[in-house]
Amino acid sequence: MGHNDIMNTAEDFVDQFLRVTKQYLPHVARLCLISTFLEDGIRMWFQWSEQRDYIDGTWNCGYFLASIFVFLNLFGQLSGCILVLSRNFVQYACFGLFGIIALQTIAYSILWDLKFLMRNLALGGGLLLLLAESRSEGKSMFAGVPTMRESSPKQYILY
Repeated sequence: MGHNDIMNTAEDFVDQFLRVTKQYLPHVARLCLISTFLEDGIRMWFQWSEQRDYIDGTWNCGYFLASIFVFLNLFGQLSGCILVLSRNFVQYACFGLFGIIALQTIAYSILWDLKFLMRNLALGGGLLLLLAESRSEGKSMFAGVPTMRESSPKQYILY
């Protein structure tokens, strides 16, 4: 079996794999990008009292305001994740999740903690990718269908 035969077999395998998985890959990519928000929202649900007590103890804002904060944080994260995964109002969901990052940075006093700073930069980068992808989808009248004026770099690749 020569080099060309191996390459042709590999290309055929990759083409078949992409044909089968093409419809699922965008959903999996979105899930990966928002997985931190999803995990944090679910964890907040199960650690409601600990989160509320921490906010109340740190900010001395009282039981009621601490509960409101935890609820807004939980609701903002989970609703943002649902909107991103359902591809509805993705831009608003991204802006809301950016707000959650800012809110958590202030509320948990983690601005100068290098570990959390890097985490927040990574989360912001993922949200920027989602935002850019949603805006590029919005410009096409026929989502996913190539148009005559498509300037995708894919069209310039030689096979």
